[in-house]
Amino acid sequence: MSERYPAMPPRNPNPPYKRIATEEAWLPPDMMELYLKEIREKNINEPGFNQLWGFFAGDSELAQNHRRRIQSLGEGRIADMDNSGIDIAVLSLSSPGVQLFDPATAASLAVSANDQLAEGIAKYPDRYAGLAAFSPLDPENSAKELERGVTKLGLKGGILNSHTLGTYLDDEKYWSVFEAAEALDVPIYLHPNTPSPQMIEPFLNRALDAAVYGFACETGLHALRLMVAGLFDRFPRLQIILGHCGEALPYWLYRIDFMHGRISSTGRHPNVKPLKRRAWDYLIDNFYYTSSGVGWEPPIKYVMDVIGEDRMMYAMDYPWQFVPEEVGALDAMSITDEAKKAFFEDNARRLFKI
Repeated sequence: MSERYPAMPPRNPNPPYKRIATEEAWLPPDMMELYLKEIREKNINEPGFNQLWGFFAGDSELAQNHRRRIQSLGEGRIADMDNSGIDIAVLSLSSPGVQLFDPATAASLAVSANDQLAEGIAKYPDRYAGLAAFSPLDPENSAKELERGVTKLGLKGGILNSHTLGTYLDDEKYWSVFEAAEALDVPIYLHPNTPSPQMIEPFLNRALDAAVYGFACETGLHALRLMVAGLFDRFPRLQIILGHCGEALPYWLYRIDFMHGRISSTGRHPNVKPLKRRAWDYLIDNFYYTSSGVGWEPPIKYVMDVIGEDRMMYAMDYPWQFVPEEVGALDAMSITDEAKKAFFEDNARRLFKI
């Protein structure tokens, strides 16, 4: 019987690749203050946010260290990267980002956050890259802010923290931001949020709402809604990134493909029409995947085998799951040197144009 947590070997001190971590969270201090205010006053009906951030707003050592780390764009974060062997971090606004707020407030906060992120990157241009936040329920401004972030601020794509106040973006009226991403040739990272108010109740009383399970359920659902709605038929060059080894979707690939094909071909449901390609094809051709929060060789190799070595990237999920030892474990993976370099460096450089 294998050990529950296999021993992690020390990391390679001189690897033949740079390590680019592609899902690293950041939150500006002014937004942290807004989160803490919401925790105190509970003005927004988001039970998942209240449960998750209610803990991280507390006085425990874990919560205090988390707040310190997630707000840093300076020496503290750089020191953690150095101590972990991370050469470059792709930073994005931590969940739920601006999406906790009404569209107008969110749009204003996104502009401010993107400006602050760009300023932080400018101080460490060899160590940081970043993704632009936007207000998903404000379609016109979301596309404009993504374009500004990429063309004016030098950001490398967009961050969508999944549902926004219970709304998913499979409705075509929100697709201008995806149109902009395809035109700009940049990806959108579909990052988890806690399950929406419509689905969260059975998760809450066993604390299954966040990273342990709820994140994957909620974000995988959003990804499939986008696919089934025909997003990639409209924008065939669009690329979406999924973390955490694909929020379980690669493991469901066969069944998703088989059952979607059956449902769409039989006309069983009015909102599931036949697509131009198989579900299998979209999940391989229009998605990239990262290892965030999964410092374990077997599932990473599975995604490489099923999806492709050119579609899998390294991420740590700092500071939500800060495990520096995982770097050594993944340095030691039993894959080719070419695949390892693609995983840690080349795929991210190509996708983000780093």
